[in-house]
Amino acid sequence: MTAPAIADCGDSAVRITSAAATPDERWREVHRIAAAVDAAGIAGVLGTIATYDAVLIEFDCATVSHHDIRAAVSELDSTPFGAARLPRNFEVPVVYGGEHGPDLAVVATLLDVSEADVIARHCARPLTMRCYGSPGGAPMLDGPDFGLPIPRRASPRASVPAGAVAVAGHQAVVSARPAPGGWQVLGRTPVTLVDIASDPISAYAPGDTFQFVPISAAEWGDHHEL
Repeated sequence: MTAPAIADCGDSAVRITSAAATPDERWREVHRIAAAVDAAGIAGVLGTIATYDAVLIEFDCATVSHHDIRAAVSELDSTPFGAARLPRNFEVPVVYGGEHGPDLAVVATLLDVSEADVIARHCARPLTMRCYGSPGGAPMLDGPDFGLPIPRRASPRASVPAGAVAVAGHQAVVSARPAPGGWQVLGRTPVTLVDIASDPISAYAPGDTFQFVPISAAEWGDHHEL
């Protein structure tokens, strides 16, 4: 396997980019590295941010250097990502369409199918979480089998509410906090994904899966937590 590429990022971070053959192998490698760094307790390391094919290692440049971090990473255990924990599946209730899913009709038109078919495809199988996204720990997921990439909105919204269930390209997401957004919103879930008073602040992690389940607006108050 080709060794990952390592590059310095500013004065306080190192970026490691996987060179593995497939997207899934690249994802697994960078999350393995992130998990190993987190478990090793390397002096000066402040945290890791792992994405689809790269991991950023942030450190205190007043106490350690890029060379120190590179050397520490080269000595890490090569235990495969996921060996220490089993993936969990979270069932996510969603009210689709209407005020909760203002772009459902748009996506149906783009795919030349009915709104019911969009919902059925979105709920057809569990979607794997690949990394944390913005804002505030949103789960970045594999997309449903739409057959075509879904374009972002031509004009992003100034505010998208927490719980918005959206798609763009070949990805899916659930907004964890209110924020601007340009993804196509299919619906909204009443469950709270992130609680900053909890430790950890979210129950999910990369490798877990999300199964979306349609509910009616009348059932909104029956669901609060994952």
